[in-house]
Amino acid sequence: MEGHYIAGFVDGEGSFHVAFQKRVDLRFGWQAVPEFHVSQNFPSRCVLEGIQETLQCGYIKTNDAAGKRDKTLVYVVRDRKDLLQKVIPFFERYPLLTEKHKDFETFRRIVQMMGINTHLTREGFEEIVRLAFSMNANGQYRRRKMEEILVKPRSSETVRWMSCESEMKIQSDLHGDMQTQIEISERSL
Repeated sequence: MEGHYIAGFVDGEGSFHVAFQKRVDLRFGWQAVPEFHVSQNFPSRCVLEGIQETLQCGYIKTNDAAGKRDKTLVYVVRDRKDLLQKVIPFFERYPLLTEKHKDFETFRRIVQMMGINTHLTREGFEEIVRLAFSMNANGQYRRRKMEEILVKPRSSETVRWMSCESEMKIQSDLHGDMQTQIEISERSL
């Protein structure tokens, strides 16, 4: 499938998006998930297959976002390596021509920041959240507000999670000098 055709198609039917999933086992309580999507009705599945074949990544699934009455398919790329090595270079070579180009530029910046682990610092994570909320009509269609994701855990909170091998308990307490002391204990199940 020709590159300019795909770029034009994505200008109309695609999106670059960064979702945030609640994850209490992560440092900031949220996981940033960059995603590239292209939607189309079932009869036009061949277009999504052509895009998938051209980019050599991603998958096609039914679009569950609008409920059971939605009869569309969506081509999705979530793998960060594929985004960095396949999707982003493709749209650098075949640029978008609509306002969606700004979203792509912001998306590219976020994925590149995550590629160098910027999202693992508080400042980097907060910048990624702010950038993500500046995309796609300034986040007006998001289910959650930016402030909900940016809430910093209080220092007296206790976070617990279970994994297959062990249970981790992280507890922090403030002391007189306002330094945070963290106790991490691990015990086998």
